[in-house]
Parts: sequence; C-alpha cells; structure tokens
Amino acid sequence: MQALTFKKSLTFKKNLPPAGLLNECRVRVLLAGLCSTDLEITKGYMGFSGVPGHEFVGVVEKSDDPRWIGKRVVGEINAACGECCLCIRGMKNHCSKRTVLGILGRDGSFAEFLSLPAQNLHPVPDEISDEEAVFVEPLAAAFRILEQLPIRFEDRVTLLGDGKLGLLIAQALKGKCRLVVIGRHPERRALVEKWGIDFLPASEAKPLRKLSDIVIDATGSSSGFALAQQLVRPQGTIVLKTTCAGKPKVDLARVVIDEVAVIGSRCGPFEPALEALAQRKVDIPPLISECLPLRKGKSAFKKAAERGVLKVLLKP
Repeated sequence: MQALTFKKSLTFKKNLPPAGLLNECRVRVLLAGLCSTDLEITKGYMGFSGVPGHEFVGVVEKSDDPRWIGKRVVGEINAACGECCLCIRGMKNHCSKRTVLGILGRDGSFAEFLSLPAQNLHPVPDEISDEEAVFVEPLAAAFRILEQLPIRFEDRVTLLGDGKLGLLIAQALKGKCRLVVIGRHPERRALVEKWGIDFLPASEAKPLRKLSDIVIDATGSSSGFALAQQLVRPQGTIVLKTTCAGKPKVDLARVVIDEVAVIGSRCGPFEPALEALAQRKVDIPPLISECLPLRKGKSAFKKAAERGVLKVLLKP
C-alpha cells in the first residue's frame, strides 16, 4: 500500500492513515486531483507535513454506520469538532480545532486510503463519472462565491485566471452576470468562448481599469490582488480565491480610498456542485491534462507545475 507524503521533499511511505476515530470512515481512493494548493504546500504553504491531496472520489470500505459501506463518495475537507463556538454558530469550515484533508493535521488523498468523518461525505450519483466526481471539491469552491455575494445579471464581473479553478468559476457564473475571463493562456480562449463567455488576454486588460463591479482573483499568484485593484471600480468588490506561499505587497490605502470590499473565499457547498455535474452543466473533460498512477506521484507534481497544464489526476 502506498501514500505520497510531503515533508521537505516528496517521498513514498507504506503506512496509511487509520480510520481510528469514532464516526470516521475509511475510504478507498479511486482518483485524486492535484491542485495549485498542493503545489504551494511543497513551497511551505500552511507548514504541512504528511500526505497531501484533498480532491478525491472513493469508495467507503469501513464505517460505524453500515449504510455507508460500498458507497462511492466525495468529501468535504474540513473535519470540525462540532463543539467550539464557531461550530455552534454553523461555521464548521472555520472550526478552531479543525483538521483539513491533506492541508492541516490530516493525511490526504494521495494514498490508497484516507479517513474522513461520515458527516463530511456525499454520495456520488451514478450519472457522474469518477473523472467528473474528482472535481466536486474545487467546483464547490467556485459555487461558494454565489453563497457569499449576490451577483446580478447586470453586474460586470471580471475573473482573473484561466487555470483549473478559474475555468470552474467561469462555468459556475455563466449566464448569471456580464462575465469576462482574463487569462495568460491564449490557447484557452476557444474553450472559454465555446462556453459563451468572453475572454481577454491579460496583456489587453488595461482598458477595463476601474470598470468592474466585481473582480475575482483566481490567478494563483501573489500578484493577482494588485491587478484586481486596478480593475475594480470604487465601492466595488474583490473576491480572493488565491492561496499561495508568497507574501504579496498590498496597497491598503487604495482599498480605503476607493472603499473597496474584499472578500476571502474558500470551501463551498457540495450539493450544487454535484447537481451541476449530474445535469451536465459543467464541461469537465477539457480540464484534464493527464492521469498518472500514484507510484508516479513525483512526476505528477512536476507535470502539474508546467505552464499550460490543467488538472493532473492520480490513480492508486
């Protein structure tokens, strides 16, 4: 049995995270997705040491509740205590004692098995393939924006980033606003426009300065916020989806002068993500660059870090 672990470098180990806690389920991983956060972890983000990976689809093999056994599932990544003041207020994703799959205090999905509480799991409908189901977690993060912010059809929304998460956010917002995607990969233009969404190369973004009601930073770069500040109008809103190890320089004076609202946005609701996939509202196949066996995990990280590569999947 194998797991891909991260300390100062990526290595393989044979011991796997046991499902030893009450109400936890042992899940056999079918597919796992490599995301930009995983790449940032190798640069020191969150100070994580252990098995990375938080996007997955798998089958429950052990559970205190026999109804879960044999179910194909995806899972929310924040395991909450259920007792702290934040949990009591319904903010379990911000639990002060939480562990986070493959990110904080809990081994993740780049392994043959993982462990998550039953309350974190969601059954996957038969009409959703494994390759589609592995995108539920990042697609839920895209739908989180719609939970946090009322977006009207007449709103001018600029999405910065045409990478893995950016392309999912674009599809989640499609038809809900006046959306334009600004990207650094011209080859993505045809794909975005096929979805009926406007695309603009980053080099041509200058005419849009101070015109956007909402700017969403999904660049994965520490420089994304600075560009968002240039594009958002006074009293507009910037939504930050980027997490990275770098420490960007932030012009807070401009935030104050222009009275810009800044919203951090992280994990989101799985139900609309599953529904969108089941109803074929999200186009997944073009977002997959490669699928590699878990034993080639180091090669998968190198591949995922290459310019122009989208989602790399790992199969135990």
